[in-house]
Amino acid sequence: MAGNHWLHGYLEAILDTGPAILDTAPTIVARAPAIDADKSSLLLRERGGFNPTRYFVDEVISRFDETDLHKTWLQAAALNSQQERNTRLENLCWRIWNLARKKKQIEGKEETPLPKRQLEREKARLDATAGMSEDLSEGDKDSSAHGERTRASMPKINSIDTIEAWASQHKDKKLYIVLLSIHGLIRGEKMELGRDSDTGGQVKYVVELARALGTTPGVYRVDILTRQMIASGVDWCYAEPVEMLLPGIFKNEPLEYAGDGGGAYIIRIPFGPRDKYLSKELLWPHIQEFVDGALEHIMQMSKSLGEQIGDGKPVWPVVIHGHYADAGHSAALLSGALNVPMVFTGHSLGRDKLEHLLKQGRQTREINAMYKIMRRIEAEELCLDSSEVIITSTRQEIEEQWNLYDGFDLLLARKLKAGIKHGVSCYGRCMPHMVLIPPGMEFGHVVVPDIDGDVKVNKEESSASDPLIWEEIMRFLTNPRKPMILALARPDPKKNIATLVEAFGECRLLRELANLVLIMGNRDDIDEIPCTSASVLTSILKLIDKYDLYGQVSYPKHHKQSEVPDIYCLAAKTKGVFINPAFIEPFGLTLIEAAAHGLPIVATKNGGPVDIHKTLDNGILVDPHDKIAIADALYKLVSDKQLWLQCRQNGLKNIHQFSWPEHCKKYLLRVATLKPRHPQWENEEIEESGSETETDESMEDSLNKILDHALRLKKSLMEKKVAKDGDVEDVVGSTGDHNKKSLESAVAKLSKEVTSPIRKDHSVKKVEKFPLIRMRKHVIVIAIDSFASSSDLIYIIRKILETLVCQRSSGSVGFVVATSMSISAIHSLLVSGGLICKDFDAFICNSGGDVYYPSYGSDGVLDTGEKPYMADLDYYSQIEYRWDSEELKKTLLRWSKSINDKEGGHEELAVVEDIEGSSPFCLAFNVLAPGRVPPVKELKEFMRMQALRCHVLYSHNGSRLNFVPVLASRSQALRYLYVRWGIELTKMVVFVGESGDTDYETLLGGIHKTVIIKGSPFNTAASMLHAVRSYPLQDVLAFDNPNIVQIEGCSSSEITSVLQKLGIIEA
Repeated sequence: MAGNHWLHGYLEAILDTGPAILDTAPTIVARAPAIDADKSSLLLRERGGFNPTRYFVDEVISRFDETDLHKTWLQAAALNSQQERNTRLENLCWRIWNLARKKKQIEGKEETPLPKRQLEREKARLDATAGMSEDLSEGDKDSSAHGERTRASMPKINSIDTIEAWASQHKDKKLYIVLLSIHGLIRGEKMELGRDSDTGGQVKYVVELARALGTTPGVYRVDILTRQMIASGVDWCYAEPVEMLLPGIFKNEPLEYAGDGGGAYIIRIPFGPRDKYLSKELLWPHIQEFVDGALEHIMQMSKSLGEQIGDGKPVWPVVIHGHYADAGHSAALLSGALNVPMVFTGHSLGRDKLEHLLKQGRQTREINAMYKIMRRIEAEELCLDSSEVIITSTRQEIEEQWNLYDGFDLLLARKLKAGIKHGVSCYGRCMPHMVLIPPGMEFGHVVVPDIDGDVKVNKEESSASDPLIWEEIMRFLTNPRKPMILALARPDPKKNIATLVEAFGECRLLRELANLVLIMGNRDDIDEIPCTSASVLTSILKLIDKYDLYGQVSYPKHHKQSEVPDIYCLAAKTKGVFINPAFIEPFGLTLIEAAAHGLPIVATKNGGPVDIHKTLDNGILVDPHDKIAIADALYKLVSDKQLWLQCRQNGLKNIHQFSWPEHCKKYLLRVATLKPRHPQWENEEIEESGSETETDESMEDSLNKILDHALRLKKSLMEKKVAKDGDVEDVVGSTGDHNKKSLESAVAKLSKEVTSPIRKDHSVKKVEKFPLIRMRKHVIVIAIDSFASSSDLIYIIRKILETLVCQRSSGSVGFVVATSMSISAIHSLLVSGGLICKDFDAFICNSGGDVYYPSYGSDGVLDTGEKPYMADLDYYSQIEYRWDSEELKKTLLRWSKSINDKEGGHEELAVVEDIEGSSPFCLAFNVLAPGRVPPVKELKEFMRMQALRCHVLYSHNGSRLNFVPVLASRSQALRYLYVRWGIELTKMVVFVGESGDTDYETLLGGIHKTVIIKGSPFNTAASMLHAVRSYPLQDVLAFDNPNIVQIEGCSSSEITSVLQKLGIIEA
């Protein structure tokens, strides 16, 4: 209730009524249960003794929305009858009391787990750094001090120097950058900023970033991928699939540096309902569909750019950059599918918003229903797992907002960074690198006003060229020539405008010397705007009256966005000051805008203004709660002309640090430090299906090739990766001789198991390694997890194969099994069911940790070895990011031991390692006692606090627990089949049950078709380990998606009918 000054008024009115009513309230409440509510109320009314307390307890608390308190107060205060007014005021008082009680209960619940969480983080931090032999804290302190000295000694350079230096160093580069921003309305010209809460500063930022990058030397093409829609109520331009962004002209920038010809584009991907504009909270169920559409665009564009500038080889994105949680989640999936580095910018963070809403007394259930906040938080945690760099605007965002997340610990990040610098192993742990790059600004339109001339204060003096907003502001002021103290913010309690007015009103010297100008949004009638804004405006008007500030404060009702520069110019011409007194300011863009127009600043010392002031050195920081400090700072600047002029000059001299060229330089320098990653295959040249090539490859050569590839792959994981600037990137521990021997043994065993002998025969022509999967017109994916027994799964597989026997014989349809089981378990299952592996084109095993194919000999005949399967080693190179199986295994073995030892009364173990079921990219455990192991949500938290990045998955019945690379899953493996073999996602049909493993939800979205088999005995209840979900399933699944169909049972007729509907079988 902070800032609601009207509360004092109604509390005083309640006190004026005397104790009579309040004294009787407890008695009535006490005996209320004994009386029928309606009869009691009627009797009281008839006797003229209607009791407001009883009515409030019975009706108001449970039925009314508590957001209308202020309107209720205004209505009550306007009543003429004192008795009725006092009755309503008492009702309102009880409502406030009830709210306060709820708030304390919520705060108590929130505060209780805090010590536990702090202990968990501290324990995780100790575990993560237990093996480090160096004093990492001192090392980090030294490096930080050195960094400060380096920054302090750097000479100031202007934007022209910046862009020329970059151009000379990177003129030969031709980078392709992909930006994702999927909510709101995005277009290049005449952006509809403020149209709704989704079309605001983020939209402007992303468009201007793309435009600036597109004109930067070394960058060939920039794509913004967003949503396409054909909806009533939105402009037709949002249905255009492609829009070119015209290059902007930056202030003082030479036109010859206009990029290398590719430019910047908005690419609109159709996903979700085409005829509806959806808010960002309603886009979550359609994320998978966007990812598939974006993947298709990037694949096509990479091939096209390869023909233009890549000598025929695909030009992959150098980075995929997600903006906000929804696009960040999408960027993580695209990064994994393409093996391309990911960058993320949060803009605003879910955990920070959740904390603020809880402090306001809002219920968690209500918050999640409105904002889908838990789904958003999980997406942001995934961004921490997947991103190599996270771009922030301020240090406050890093230290106070990101530090709320399980996946980021600032102290641990500093220790890991120091460990890298000192050559200490970090044991596979890694943190994303937080990079502070303030948003850029377009200064081309900024005109710094001449401060020598006087302001014309009346119509006779003013010229026709003076902006209309000047007259609108000055009409409030008795002496408009006095310096203007300008505040520009929406009427929100967080903006702390009331404290500014109090500071101004209580300082006589400041009032005599300056005017106060408050630009507080647009309004027609205070009663018609939201309650929170109305209460702030009402309190400010009362303060103006209290301090008799008429003629000294201006508060116009309307202004246009295009008039904001004119407002800054007016304040600068009067030698005024700009102030941002917010309690906490995440960034402070208005401070930069004011500085660009030559205004000194006074700003809050909490948040982004600290960094802005450090760069610009053009004003004073203050405690926003200290009215005297605010008044002193303002008086000091407007009274000391030399200080005012020095601050103005500093701001204008350093403002280039916030220009787009400067932003792009810092951005691209950071991108240049990332380890290049992109799709790359063991055999780059893949022959077309049906082609034949001669081979001399012997059995020994083949095995050596697999062994060398796997050793090289594992070596890249085990080596410490140190970024050029010493920052934590993807750090893994080194291995000793023992680990090397174990690795060689494991790879040799793998090669022996999954590769059948290849006969050396020069007279026989070898068939391409994996020809069948690439020849298929359609692919059927069997990903059913909810079966009661293996015989049920065999039955379903047989029914699907029998239904498509003709298509299978002709080769037009292929089959893939996707499961949490290992390849050994799959092989045993097929053998037990009388099926052979040649009936299938691929096997996605271990929850997406492995991809296998049937192994064929050089004569094109299926191998008849014990396990005739061939592992796709190229797939391992796609999913190896941040994977260190040895260190992860050590942590998991300690974890399993702690689970088994936790309850000593049990003789049987709760969880044990499944050595046979594990693989190089999947650590498997058998869960023997599901009731004693934590649910998947808690396991994710544990791994993230340990700074170990992986994907945790329980099987449907909770008997198997798999840990795979962070960007590996069955749905990601399907995308890999598209990237690797060109199998169109629209040609895939995925069969699932009514529930499944913990990655079940990802199999239902996307542009592929999904068939849900309902009914028993094919569906059993999922383990309770799935029940503790961070967010409801409906937040991520759109069951009305036309790509999702449901059938009852698994009869041949049902399968035939649905496949005919999907176009797989001709009717």
